[in-house]
Amino acid sequence: METAFIGPKKIADRMDGFDVRKIAESDLDEFVELCVTPPAIHRYGGSMARRVHALANHVVEHYDGKTDRIWKQGKPDGKEVLRRLKELPGYGDQKAWIFLALLGKQRGVQPEGWREAAGAYGEEGSRRSIADVVSPETLTEVRAFKKAAKATAKN
Repeated sequence: METAFIGPKKIADRMDGFDVRKIAESDLDEFVELCVTPPAIHRYGGSMARRVHALANHVVEHYDGKTDRIWKQGKPDGKEVLRRLKELPGYGDQKAWIFLALLGKQRGVQPEGWREAAGAYGEEGSRRSIADVVSPETLTEVRAFKKAAKATAKN
């Protein structure tokens, strides 16, 4: 998790700040090169660079480059925020549920019905995802949950 979440800082360091509009307006091939240059922004640097670029374009096109409009524009409820998250390039159910849970649990973004819309990830006290990591202890608990889930899936 730590490696994946340091990617945006690497982009910011290389682009003199993290700016959605600047990413969207950048040449895709140049952006990919920036992202795969060691140390790459992600384990799959090229693929992730294309996703980030597509995501930035989507946010510019649909939210005028202001990411927080995903959960603020028009005062949406939890279901609507989830729908908007699922529309993001590279976002499926899991990522959208986790992002909504992270917004509610760690950022104070709690539109009506957010916990229900986030499914099990919205449960208070759960230790399922990055949305629940707030300390070294909770990181250990999330890792244990993920390990147990993988072991169950194998059987």
